[in-house]
Amino acid sequence: MRKFLILFSISLLFATAVYSQVDDLAESVDVLSDEAKKDTTFWLSEFSAGLNFNQAGFSANWKAGGINSVAFGGIIAGKALYRKDRFTWDNEMELLYGIVKNEGERTRKSNDRIFLDSKAGYRLTNKWGTFFSLNFLSQFTDGFEFNPDGTTTLISGFMSPGFLTSSLGFEYRPNDEFSLRMGPFSPRLTFVTDPNIIEGEPSNYGVPEGQTIRTEWLAFQLFATWNKDIAENFNIKTRYMMFANYETLNWERIDHRLDLTITAKITSLINVTLTSINLYDFDQDPGVQYSQALALGILYKIDNKK
Repeated sequence: MRKFLILFSISLLFATAVYSQVDDLAESVDVLSDEAKKDTTFWLSEFSAGLNFNQAGFSANWKAGGINSVAFGGIIAGKALYRKDRFTWDNEMELLYGIVKNEGERTRKSNDRIFLDSKAGYRLTNKWGTFFSLNFLSQFTDGFEFNPDGTTTLISGFMSPGFLTSSLGFEYRPNDEFSLRMGPFSPRLTFVTDPNIIEGEPSNYGVPEGQTIRTEWLAFQLFATWNKDIAENFNIKTRYMMFANYETLNWERIDHRLDLTITAKITSLINVTLTSINLYDFDQDPGVQYSQALALGILYKIDNKK
């Protein structure tokens, strides 16, 4: 298990390396051969980073009511796509974090997400191919439930839970905007590395008490993405994941997660972003969970698209 995690970590580190501008590096270093320079054309990379800030303030004699507050948020996202003949290698990273501070209250999180995905594929036809993928989901910092008496209860944290899913199967990609992966063999590891989590979250995210990892070997994963520029300055990005354990297969036990990001550019740097996470996981809660954030901020984006 440790070797597996080390190999996965190495693959992620290697994947992020492609965000450096390989084309520019090849042109600036004389010792690189012409063939090496040519090979960089197989890579398409994209990187974006954004910050947003919200603030509200009221005088002490403001009669309409209100509370002073300040909020910060950030997003870092990137892609590195390799295309050569029938072979493809897609890497994606999405990191979100946000906090809000209301006067008289403790600082709380408004957003917290770590998503990493790497997929190697082989194209069989113009629309169909085979693939093997690894994806990782977790969060950066501890999450708390805020009780009416002013106390807090720890309910989550980094790698508590954390989800590492591998998948082998077939992919349908009719165009560059949409893809659908169907993985009939998709083992998943669920991590809860903090032993204190079970005190505030009795389900322990499906991990047996006294253990830190739950392994689901026989499972099916459905993974769909849609990334569409509706207009020149308006983009919709969605990602849907379904996970079904064959050993506990019934409608109630199938996990669903839908991530949505809508971005509207006002200028080359200023944009409005709506993010939403919708989740159903019976091991966490029998109901549907959702989060939503709307922010105005600065977004910087670069790519090497021709």
